[in-house]
Amino acid sequence: MGAWVFFDFCLLAAGGIALALSIVWRAPNLLMNMVFSDAILIAGMALGIALIATFVLSLCAIAQKSHVTAGLVALNWTLIVDGIGVVLIGSFFWYFTLRPRDAFHAIYTQQSRENRIAVQDMFKCCGYFNASDLIEFGGSFCTDAAFLQSPEFLRPDQDVAHFCVTPITKYADESLMNAFTTIYAFIAIIMGLFLATLCVIKKRLEDVRFKKIALKRGGGGFV
Repeated sequence: MGAWVFFDFCLLAAGGIALALSIVWRAPNLLMNMVFSDAILIAGMALGIALIATFVLSLCAIAQKSHVTAGLVALNWTLIVDGIGVVLIGSFFWYFTLRPRDAFHAIYTQQSRENRIAVQDMFKCCGYFNASDLIEFGGSFCTDAAFLQSPEFLRPDQDVAHFCVTPITKYADESLMNAFTTIYAFIAIIMGLFLATLCVIKKRLEDVRFKKIALKRGGGGFV
């Protein structure tokens, strides 16, 4: 029961983390809003609510009388569904890390001129893949076409230019990797609670069996 209680409260914490981050990441933040779309945040919120609902179900299941295990069996089926959801949502995050340069090119294309200028000023870059790809003149860094030939833009030490693809995908990779590894870690909690629930079911069934044997022996103790 101690192990069961531990994993049950870990499940509540996991649901709270998923729900809280899905709400916090909706705050106005240009890069964060580019990385985490509404669909991703809705999926994270649904996962958090599902885990918290499973925690509530677990309290109802464990509060039943010892000879009643239907609630615990239902809990384990719910945990299986939760586990499938965790794998699907985690894989959805992971998918975007496979080809981030192309994936975020499409996202960058959808941004307004003001947002692209803000990104260029933030990362000191011009254009996405090259100087003719989604470049916006203005702001404090990429001011005009003549700036593209300046030493400040062309790095003399590396003979390469400042394009936005590298810093954008670096930020996106780090954010998405932290997100999907955290979500995948929820599987350990779900599996731990699943196994602990099986043990509780087994123990309760044994207690019922021993009580029946004791009654057959005249109500005395059974050794």
